Amino acid sequence: MNYLYIFLGAGVGGVLRYWFGSLIQSRAGQFPLGTLVVNITGCLVMGILAARWAGPGAPREEVRLAVLVGVLGGYTTFSSFGRETLALAGKGQWGAAGGYVLASVVLSLLAVWAGSLLGAKSTT
Repeated sequence: MNYLYIFLGAGVGGVLRYWFGSLIQSRAGQFPLGTLVVNITGCLVMGILAARWAGPGAPREEVRLAVLVGVLGGYTTFSSFGRETLALAGKGQWGAAGGYVLASVVLSLLAVWAGSLLGAKSTT
């Protein structure tokens, strides 16, 4: 059942990302402000909920999965990246946190570049 809750939450998050990102972007011009705002708001909500739901009074696991993994995962995976980086830093693992940030950004950009090359080759 947990997979169903995540699936449904991800659908909601994806629709929210598209709606809100498009709303912001329609006023922004060339700079990808819609994506930036979505990532920042997703991280903000992830931080708030992860902190509030860490102790007593936390909602059931199904709700946590549906919202944190599903909705926020569908809204932006950047929120999970932020939470994981903060967790490493919170444990004093600064090298690992910095390495994770660097690897995530650089390898993701390289993957997009490689994917665009592969995609362009397949259409020619």
